[in-house]
Amino acid sequence: MKPPSKALLALEVPRGAWGLASLLGSRSLLAKGPRGDGRPVLLLPGLFNSDLSGVFLQRYLVSLGYRAEGWALGRNLGARTIGVDGERLHDRIAALAAASGEPVTLVGVSLGGIMARFAAHRWPELVREVVTISSPYAGSPRATNVWRAFEFFTGDRIDAPEIVAHSALVAQTPPVPATAIWSRSDGLVNGMICHDAAGRSVEVRSSHVGVQVRPAVLLAVAQVLGGAAV
Repeated sequence: MKPPSKALLALEVPRGAWGLASLLGSRSLLAKGPRGDGRPVLLLPGLFNSDLSGVFLQRYLVSLGYRAEGWALGRNLGARTIGVDGERLHDRIAALAAASGEPVTLVGVSLGGIMARFAAHRWPELVREVVTISSPYAGSPRATNVWRAFEFFTGDRIDAPEIVAHSALVAQTPPVPATAIWSRSDGLVNGMICHDAAGRSVEVRSSHVGVQVRPAVLLAVAQVLGGAAV
């Protein structure tokens, strides 16, 4: 697999801006989302992003009836944020599960989705379901245009033994239901490594930047959580 083309990469920012603008006329589309059942949902942001990046998705899921919360761990800087063994992420998931009395659904964007799959493998008793959005878990990090940014912000090398081991783990089928939302026109990561044949996948047309605010993506998440056909 190769990284997305330079042409797609160059279009990331304008396409992301258009995606945000498309929210303005999306009320009728988003109204099609099935009502939630009150379950706890934890949103995990992408690389260098914080809970602010997922505020529209969070508000949408809350409006449908879910207990959707941000992860409250600040910017996603990999192990610098969640702990070497993910202990801070574990504590956050465990706290929400204890408060709600049931396992937590994890919805992660890009690197956040990879972390969600990691959590499902490590602590399946705490996780009900995983939804990844443009998360390149199924192939080489070099099939992206952001692996150098990952190394810069996290301080981890993609060929470090612990990173290779984590990558191998998240590529395996999780012990809980998993759905991958992905785009073949993604300009930052190769969309073909954002899903696999073993799990459910939903293809959308989107840039990587701002994918979590695309109306079609918000609706897809709601339909997956609601058990509706996508």
